[in-house]
Amino acid sequence: MENKTSPQIEEPLRQSVEEVQQPSRRAFLAFAVAASGAAALWYLPRPFASASAAERSADVPPTVTVVKFSSAGKNLGKETVPHIMKSEPVWKSQLSPISYQVARQAGTERPYTGDTWDLHTAGLFRCVCCDTALFSSETKVDSGTGWPSFWQVLATENVVEIRDATFGIRTAISCRQCDAHIGHVFDDGPQPTGLRYCMNSAAMHFAKFA
Repeated sequence: MENKTSPQIEEPLRQSVEEVQQPSRRAFLAFAVAASGAAALWYLPRPFASASAAERSADVPPTVTVVKFSSAGKNLGKETVPHIMKSEPVWKSQLSPISYQVARQAGTERPYTGDTWDLHTAGLFRCVCCDTALFSSETKVDSGTGWPSFWQVLATENVVEIRDATFGIRTAISCRQCDAHIGHVFDDGPQPTGLRYCMNSAAMHFAKFA
């Protein structure tokens, strides 16, 4: 026996299908727009770093104290150095576009795109803006994130922790001497510290031990 649908029933069915398909298309388009927006936000400058640098410039004395390290990684002790403050045009002229975006505008490089995330050579990671020693290869870990990660800073005197509320509450890490944004620290790292310093390759340059 042939199963036929009357025209009276067929039309409401067609309308029902169209009503289901239409929201699905709208949902897909909304998702695509949201995804593209998220990708764009990845590169947007984050105001907290610039604001923090500006605020500190009025309060911090013209010098800061950092720990110096030799090219062989030897601790040379504390030293008082100038607190480096430059105009944005000067920084922009001295840095590559990605280093400027990350270090001076608190941006974030895309994972697995930096030149040190998978580096295993022995040496020091220094600030790209002022050469302050920040991390050692001895504390570098494979975090699986695509960013160079460490379980400890080289010297706590060489960095500043800043509260970052741009995407939830996080702790940003900047260079003590020049206020460059380096990355963020999280409490899900390995022992003995339990910390994971998730940094940007573009904010540092690597110096192989002499």
